[in-house]
Amino acid sequence: MAITLAEIEAQALQLTPRERSELAHRLIVSLDGPVEDTPEAIAQAWDEEIARRVADMDAGRTRWIPADEAMRRIRERIAAAKAAHAG
Repeated sequence: MAITLAEIEAQALQLTPRERSELAHRLIVSLDGPVEDTPEAIAQAWDEEIARRVADMDAGRTRWIPADEAMRRIRERIAAAKAAHAG
């Protein structure tokens, strides 16, 4: 007898929040297929991206938005998405 999705969900909900988080992470990663880069290569790519963004900020090529303004915009987008989904 094959296990059903409902049974898997019921079992997963018995896990601790940390275990559920790890399970969710593993499931999401499984959707993307195998990892193409090593953790070191990914870390190096992030280091390069961070350095590029810092250089852009230092050179004045970026527009700074105060945190409260950024959060307000994010909340508006979330509310709009929820409203569109509900309606």
